[in-house]
Amino acid sequence: MDESLRKTPIYEEHQRLGARIVPFAGWQMPIQYQGIVAEHQAVRARAGLFDVCHMGELVVKGPKAESLVNELVTNDLSRIADGQAMYTCCCNEQGTILDDLIIYKRATNDILIVCNASNRDKIAKHVAAFVGTQAEFEDISDRTALLALQGPKAFDVLDALGTEPLSLGSVLKPFHFRTAKIGGVDCTVARTGYTAEDGVELFCSNEQARKLFCGLLDAGQSFGIAPVGLGARDTLRLEGRLSLYGNDIDETTNPLEAGLGWVVKLDKPSFVGKAALLEIQRQGTARKMVGFEMLGKGIARHGYPLLDLAGTPVGICTSGGPSPTLSKSIGLGYLPTRMSAVGTRFLVDCRGKNIEATVVKTPFYKRPRLS
Repeated sequence: MDESLRKTPIYEEHQRLGARIVPFAGWQMPIQYQGIVAEHQAVRARAGLFDVCHMGELVVKGPKAESLVNELVTNDLSRIADGQAMYTCCCNEQGTILDDLIIYKRATNDILIVCNASNRDKIAKHVAAFVGTQAEFEDISDRTALLALQGPKAFDVLDALGTEPLSLGSVLKPFHFRTAKIGGVDCTVARTGYTAEDGVELFCSNEQARKLFCGLLDAGQSFGIAPVGLGARDTLRLEGRLSLYGNDIDETTNPLEAGLGWVVKLDKPSFVGKAALLEIQRQGTARKMVGFEMLGKGIARHGYPLLDLAGTPVGICTSGGPSPTLSKSIGLGYLPTRMSAVGTRFLVDCRGKNIEATVVKTPFYKRPRLS
C-alpha cells in the first residue's frame, strides 16, 4: 500500500477486523470486511457502521455566513431553520457540478459544509475565495471524524450505548441535527445518510473516533450490527438512486439533466451558475439521467456504452451492478431525453455483448414505512 495515502483515526480497527483496504480519494479505506452482500444486507435488515472520516468539513462563520454560502449553492438555505441540514449542489458559472454537499445550518452565522473527499481541496479553495474577508472560513477536516450508523436498528444501537439526551430517535427528525453525548463522547448527531435507510451520521473529534467506533460495534452486537466498507456503501446508495460524484455527476454534468432539479431553486435572487441553469431550463436538456434494469444476463458497469435498439451509441452507464436487495442487475446512466421515459428499451454494451435493458422508475429501493 502506498504510504503517502492517509489513514483515518479508525484505520487500526479496520486492520483488526480483517478489512480489505484499498486506496480511495487519497486515503486507505476499507472496501469490505466479511463481504459486500452480507454488509449490504446487514444495513437493510439491522444496522451497519461506516468510517467516513475521509469526508471534508468546512466552516463559514460571521454575520454574512448564511447569505454567502447561499450564493454558492443551488438549494436555498433560507428555507431551513437552525439545526436543520440540506442537500444541495455547488456549481460553477457554467452550471455544471463542482460537488454535491450537505449543509448543516448551526446558526445563521455558523454554517458547516460537508463535501466529498475527492473534492475537499477544490471546494475549500472555491468557498474560501468566494468568502474572502466577508466571513471567517476554516477547513476543520483534519481534526473532525465522521461515522455513519445506518439501518432500522440504528437508534436501538445508540440507546444501548447510551445517549444524552435519551431516545434520540424520538426527538431527532430526518435532516435535523443536534449535539449529544454518545457513549460519553461529545458528538453532533445528524439524521442523515447515504444508504436509503434511516440512521445517523456522527461528528466527533479525531481523538474520540476510535472509542466511538468500538463502542457502537460492541453495543450493537445483540442487534446484529456489522462494520461496512465502501463496497456495500456503493450498492446501498445505488439502490437508493443517490448520486456518486465522479461517476454520475461531475463538472461535465448539470443538476437538471442529472435528476437533481429538486435541489435547484431558480427562484432564489442569485447563486453561482443560476444564469446558465436558467438557459439550460429554457432550451431543455438534451439528455437525462435514468435508472434502468437489465433484461438479459449481464451486469452494467461504470463507463459501459448505452446503445439504441439499432446498436447506435447514445449514452453512457455511470453506475451499475447487482442489487443485493432486489436480486437483479441495475444501473444509472445518461440517455437522450427522447429515450428517458419509463419502459423505454435500449442496449448496454457489456464488454462487446449487447444486453437489453429497460428504463425503470427510481429510486430502485425505498425503505418500508414504519407503522
